[in-house]
Amino acid sequence: MPNPIHQSNYTLFREMLAHIRLEKGLLQSEVAERLGKPQSFISKYERGERRLDFAEFVEITEALDIDAAAFVAQYQARLGKS
Repeated sequence: MPNPIHQSNYTLFREMLAHIRLEKGLLQSEVAERLGKPQSFISKYERGERRLDFAEFVEITEALDIDAAAFVAQYQARLGKS
């Protein structure tokens, strides 16, 4: 069974978060500063080396100034589960 961190649905999740960060013109270090975490925290979840838990996801959506529920709806739509 493949490692859950490498499943296509988690890859989509990671890519969506990274894309939003880039769309907003933010560096990994800027998001990390907003979270009070090292830049490597952002790098690791964007590259798939680290999974995010729900609380971390919510904190990241706040740092990116996006609505967590809207993100989830977009994620489900992209998976074809809306």
